Amino acid sequence: MVKILNTILSISGAEIVFVLFIVIMVFGADKLPEIARGLGKGMRTLKDATNDIKHEITKTADKNNIDTSIVSDVKKEIDSVKDDIEDFTGSVKRKL
Repeated sequence: MVKILNTILSISGAEIVFVLFIVIMVFGADKLPEIARGLGKGMRTLKDATNDIKHEITKTADKNNIDTSIVSDVKKEIDSVKDDIEDFTGSVKRKL
């Protein structure tokens, strides 16, 4: 979880701990599980809605005989560029 947050938000572990400390101070330790449960349910609902939209788009494209193979080609190309960028930035980070 921390690694995902770190990757998405580009924040360090110390900053995450600080934010959690502030959350505990504001809401209290007894409310923290309830807040986490609510966030989890919200994220699950968002993921389910996203999957439903993807499914409907795919189903509609198939029904209308629209070629969706270009999507996978574009995704492969984007992943390739992303890997190249990560390789480059990884070497830069190691040198710093």
